[in-house]
Amino acid sequence: MPKTNETILEIDLGALEHNYRYLKSRLRPTTKFLAVVKAFAYGSDVAKIAQKLEGLGVDYFAVAYVNEGVTLRDGGIQAPILVLHPQPSNFETLIKRNLEPSLYSPKILREFLEVAKKSGQKDYPVHIKFNTGLNRLGFWENDVDYIVKQLVGRSEIKIVSVFSHLAASDDLEEAAFTNGQIDTFQKIAAEMDEKLDCTPFRHLLNTSGIINYPESQWDMVRSGIGLYGYGNEKTIDAQLRPVACLKTIISQIHKIEPNETVGYNRAFISDGYRVTATLPLGHADGISRQYGNGSTYVTVHGKKAPIIGNVCMDMIMIDITGIDCSEGDEVVIFGQNPTAEEFASTANTISYELLTGISQRVKRVFIDN
Repeated sequence: MPKTNETILEIDLGALEHNYRYLKSRLRPTTKFLAVVKAFAYGSDVAKIAQKLEGLGVDYFAVAYVNEGVTLRDGGIQAPILVLHPQPSNFETLIKRNLEPSLYSPKILREFLEVAKKSGQKDYPVHIKFNTGLNRLGFWENDVDYIVKQLVGRSEIKIVSVFSHLAASDDLEEAAFTNGQIDTFQKIAAEMDEKLDCTPFRHLLNTSGIINYPESQWDMVRSGIGLYGYGNEKTIDAQLRPVACLKTIISQIHKIEPNETVGYNRAFISDGYRVTATLPLGHADGISRQYGNGSTYVTVHGKKAPIIGNVCMDMIMIDITGIDCSEGDEVVIFGQNPTAEEFASTANTISYELLTGISQRVKRVFIDN
């Protein structure tokens, strides 16, 4: 890839394919694969990512909200799309665009049934979400009879899957809790099978679940962060390839004398003769203020350059003392070195937050080797 002359988010579709095939290799051949592409495909580009994955044979996609599903349909995606957190105000659009809702509460179930009836639906595909311990969204274990009762004599919808979400599958110290979630889900799914006229397929595992609890893959798994190159543990990260690489350039170089300050509020005070570089990106691009003042580094020609002073809206300053570089040279914010996980950890956060926070004003550039 040629060196950049502006701030870009380079998206490696070849890395995406590698990650997908690696995760698939850990599954049974019959297990379906759902790709989570919410939040602009974890900050990259949802249409391009989904088109690539559909071409590779992904069985399902998942988004958080209806408008994200509409974007996929507008991008030509034909595969089933599960909407994880639909809102009743968007149910009509959801049906028109052939999206499949997660129904997670009595209120949502009743309201979707009503909209489906008004629009003349028959056997519209829905997914029933159960809460097994994350305590975020989902029916309770003792809601099975209520769900079945609501469906008696109704033909508007058809339950195609039951699912839940693991709370700590990446933390093996929480294995007892995770196994409790798995057991609870197994009981719920068995009860649903017994009391329904159909047999919904089951899915529970996220990326870390695929890695740590493969025996519970059931009919389908869901992967988000793993597809983008991060497996929540170093041994797995070594098998994956980061999809997104944030790059920029040096706009200007300054020579700083002892006791001079850099940036807003004079947050950096030089302890000697230093050389600094100003880069054209800032907290409006997703590099928030928490990364300033020396805790985080970027790389210039492979060498570490700490971010100094407060991050500005459109600029950051780095210390390039001792690094042979010039104005216009390329700077890697994160990608291979440092990775998004390494970069994020310097500010006590995670790769998910960093990746999904990259502003849409940053130009996306695609490679596919």
